[in-house]
Amino acid sequence: MSEVKRHVVTADEDGMRLDRWFRLHFPQVTFAYLNKLTRTGQVRVAGARARTSTRLVAEQEIRVPPLAFDSRPADLPKADVKPLTPQERRLFQSMVLHEDGDIYVLNKPSGLAVQGGSKTHHHLDGLLMGLGAELKERPLLVHRLDRDTSGVIVIAKRRAVAAALGKLFATRGVKKTYWALVRGVPKPAQGRIEVALIKAKGPEGDRMRASQAGEEEDEQRAVTFYSVIDKAPPVAAWVSLKPVTGRQHQLRAHMAHIGTPILGDEKYGGQEGMPEELAQRLHLHARRIVFPHPRGGTVDVSAPVPEHMRQGFALFGFDADRYPEAEA
Repeated sequence: MSEVKRHVVTADEDGMRLDRWFRLHFPQVTFAYLNKLTRTGQVRVAGARARTSTRLVAEQEIRVPPLAFDSRPADLPKADVKPLTPQERRLFQSMVLHEDGDIYVLNKPSGLAVQGGSKTHHHLDGLLMGLGAELKERPLLVHRLDRDTSGVIVIAKRRAVAAALGKLFATRGVKKTYWALVRGVPKPAQGRIEVALIKAKGPEGDRMRASQAGEEEDEQRAVTFYSVIDKAPPVAAWVSLKPVTGRQHQLRAHMAHIGTPILGDEKYGGQEGMPEELAQRLHLHARRIVFPHPRGGTVDVSAPVPEHMRQGFALFGFDADRYPEAEA
């Protein structure tokens, strides 16, 4: 981009946060870069300065300044990116649950970060860069999972597909089901958790907590439906979680908020009182995803339960094969 662009907020985007709007329309803009653009007043909403958390209103105009990228499209690989090594290729192929001409649906293992950071050099986005060096067009992340959460994640093979899927995720046209083992048994057995979240920094890194009075400007609305599938009272339960919104750590923070943290979750109290036989890992798995394919039809993919959670199921006497309704 070499000039200022002006975009009008659509009716479907009414109420969307500015950072999520940018993620949809300009996926190459990192949160840090967007924060710089808003802090310096280069991005404006309805002619006024805005924050990354600003809620958009239909028909407002968003001013987008020239963005500091290479002249080449962001989905083309940079010259110094190397193709996948044989080991990296085997890892990527082992994750593929579904592939067609437009998308991959992967089963991300627990412990693999989705994107890199100052201390993270091995991550899924890095594998996509290497794949792009071979294909001459880099596949793009459509959404994210926490490093320690396993399960289904969708990758677009081209930018146009990423934009189409991004709109689906932004407008909640995607159905996601997570499975978790939690400490204790939620009461009631089914419920809706609607607790706005706010980011709090601490010695162990960022975590989310329930917002308090006076913090409404920075809070993020968050809604989760949960259902107990099986239980081993009073120690643990197997729950199905269906997020309506997609906030950072939403499921982890919400389950901790109602007093039943996810087992192995060191940030939200899930490691306290864990049975010694359980793996000291997060017991949260993105089990299933359902969404309309950009070319028609429906994508419906489930990821097998990881080994550390299977061990937990066995310890508590849970058997996923006996509960086909848990897929719903």
